[in-house]
Amino acid sequence: MNVLLIGSGGREHALAYKIKQSKKLNNLYILPGNPGTKTLGENITYINPNDFNAVESFCKDKNIELVIIGPEQPLVNGLADFLRQNNFKVFGPNKAAAEIEGHKTFSKRLMAKYNIPTADFAEFSSNEIERAKNYLSSCKFPCVIKADGLAAGKGVIICNSITDSLNALDEIFVKKIFGQAGEKIIIEEFLIGEEASIFAITDGTNFICLPSAQDHKRIGDNDTGKNTGGMGAYSPAPIVTKEISNEVEKKIIIPTLNAMELEGRKFVGCLYCGLMLTSEGPKVVEFNCRFGDPETQAVLSIIEGDFLELLYSASEGKLNKNAVKYSGGAAVCVVAASKGYPDSFEKGYEISGMENQSENIIIFQAGTREIENKIVTNGGRVLGVTSISKKNDLETAKRGAYYALNKIYFKDIYFRRDIADKALKRN
Repeated sequence: MNVLLIGSGGREHALAYKIKQSKKLNNLYILPGNPGTKTLGENITYINPNDFNAVESFCKDKNIELVIIGPEQPLVNGLADFLRQNNFKVFGPNKAAAEIEGHKTFSKRLMAKYNIPTADFAEFSSNEIERAKNYLSSCKFPCVIKADGLAAGKGVIICNSITDSLNALDEIFVKKIFGQAGEKIIIEEFLIGEEASIFAITDGTNFICLPSAQDHKRIGDNDTGKNTGGMGAYSPAPIVTKEISNEVEKKIIIPTLNAMELEGRKFVGCLYCGLMLTSEGPKVVEFNCRFGDPETQAVLSIIEGDFLELLYSASEGKLNKNAVKYSGGAAVCVVAASKGYPDSFEKGYEISGMENQSENIIIFQAGTREIENKIVTNGGRVLGVTSISKKNDLETAKRGAYYALNKIYFKDIYFRRDIADKALKRN
C-alpha cells in the first residue's frame, strides 16, 4: 500500500524505520520528513501539513491507502477528521478524541468522572489569579502546575514552595511563557513514585500494549533542572511487571477507552499513558493522543512483526493483535541535544560521526536539516542515539548508546549520562 506519514521529528523517523520493514508497503511518503527519513521514503517538503486541502489532494494524487499522523498538533487541529470525511483511512484520533492531550482540563475531568486513578487537581483560568493564589496557600508542596493546552512537552512546572508556585503563576498568567496554552492551568498534587510510559494501540474498542518504557523528562542528570520534551528513554522498563501491566490495562486503559466512547469521542490510534507508579498503584500523570518521543525510538526497536499491518488494522476498526510482538530485547535511546535547550540554543552546526556505527545502533534524526550534502543541527533535540540488545540486557544497550555517542560531534552537543540507570540500580 501507499502510506503518508505526517511529521518531521525523531518519532517520525522511528515510525518510518518500522513501517519500511513491512512487506505490505509499496511507497512511503513523509510530510515533511527530515534528512533521516529521506533514506526510508520520499520527503514531501512542498506541502504545509496545516493546509488540509493540499494534504487531501496529495493523498488522491498518490493513491494513499493509509495516513499516519505523528505529532499532536495536526490531530488537535482535526486533520484526521478531514481526511476521514474524504474517505481516507487514518491512524490517529479525531479532533474530539485528541482533546485528551489538547486540553488537560478535559483529560482530568474525564478521569475524575470515570474514577480513573490520577493526582488530585484544581483548574484555574488566567482571570482567576487571586483564586489560584488562595488555593496555593493551602497546598502541600511540592505541587505541579501545568498549562492546559499544548506546550511541546514543556508546559509543566514543579514547585517546591509557595514562592516557587507564585512565581510560576506570574510566569504563566502575566508573562505568558506558554502563550495561549497557559490561558488555563491545572494545579495538581505531586505524585511520588517512578514514571513509566505505556503505548496502547487501539481501534477504539480493542487494544494491544507495546513494551513499556521509561522517559527522562528533566534536562539534567539525576532528574534535575527544567522539564523538556524528553532526554532519553529505555524499553522495556523492569519496574512495569506483569502484575502492574494487568492493573494498568484493567484500571486505566479499558476504562479510558470506554469513557471516550461513552463521551462520543471514540479513540482510534496510539493512546499514550504517562504513569506514576505510586505506593497506591499506577496513576495517570498525563495522556497523549500519539506516540511519545523519545520512547518510540526505544519501543519500536524491540518489536517484531508487521507494524504497518498493526496500524492499518486499527484504522479499519479491526485491530490485528497478532501483527507484532515483543522481540525479547532491550533498547536505550539517548537524546543528543543543543546546549541551552529547552530555552534558547544555536542552530546550523555540522554533525559528524553518524556513519560507521555498529549494526546494533540506530541514529534517529530529530532536529536536523541538510545543507549542501551536510547534516546540521536544526532544533533543541537533535538526535536520538538508540542502541539495541537482542537479549533483554539494558546494561549492554546503555553501553552501546554511549559508545556510539562518543563518536558523534557537533558544536554545543549536550546529553544526559544516566539514561537507564534507575533500571540498572534496581536490577
